[in-house]
Amino acid sequence: MNIIGIIPARMKSSRLIGKSMKKIQNIPMIGHVYFRSKLSKVLNEVYVATCDKEIKNYVQSINGKVIMTSKKHKRAVDRTAEAMNKILKNNKKKIDLVVMIQGDEPCLEPKMINQVVKPFKKNNKIEISNLYTILKDHKEVTDPNRVKVVVDKESNAIYFSRESISTKNEKKKKIYYKQGNIFCFSKKSLNNFVKLYPSNLEITESIDMNRLIENRKKIKMVKTNFNTTNVDNLKDFKKVVKIMKKDKKFKVYSKKA
Repeated sequence: MNIIGIIPARMKSSRLIGKSMKKIQNIPMIGHVYFRSKLSKVLNEVYVATCDKEIKNYVQSINGKVIMTSKKHKRAVDRTAEAMNKILKNNKKKIDLVVMIQGDEPCLEPKMINQVVKPFKKNNKIEISNLYTILKDHKEVTDPNRVKVVVDKESNAIYFSRESISTKNEKKKKIYYKQGNIFCFSKKSLNNFVKLYPSNLEITESIDMNRLIENRKKIKMVKTNFNTTNVDNLKDFKKVVKIMKKDKKFKVYSKKA
């Protein structure tokens, strides 16, 4: 099975402009995401998909693979789909699964990639998977930059929101789940996604996956114990800088950057 990772990234982020190239321990954030993705044992190759020459030049400087995409994309999934089809055209090699790894996850744990791929190996009818974890910090519950999700009894997503949506566990206690920023698509499902028009719920919440929910597509949610910090604003960035100082994975790739 040929499984590739694609990291969509751009300089004009709406909440923190230029965050992809902001340095953490002297390495641009996109570098951390790339090197940590490469540590996954399930990915055959990792690419960065971008429309910015600054990101392209950096990725090439570390001998990474980069795909230039359109500047028109507003959603990460649309950029990822374009990159996948360019890779298919250039390499003429089949792609079975695409793991989309958001470019603002510098503390990514490589095992999370293994987890999001696992359902496909058990059930060939699954088309899309996504990680989620329990939110324990109440500040994150009310933070609109942390996307929350509710799931059904078969662990399929019901809805994604930036609001404080909750569910209840076996003990009837209210709990909140946070969406993880790692997704896995079959080649077909990724191409089908971009054929759908941006939906009302997607636009309202500014969340890609709601396009699928509104079109009655199933998203298999995979629970993980890893709770990483995605960088949406300056506060997140400062938090990640502190985390990285003690991060063990950083030592593995720091000399390669």
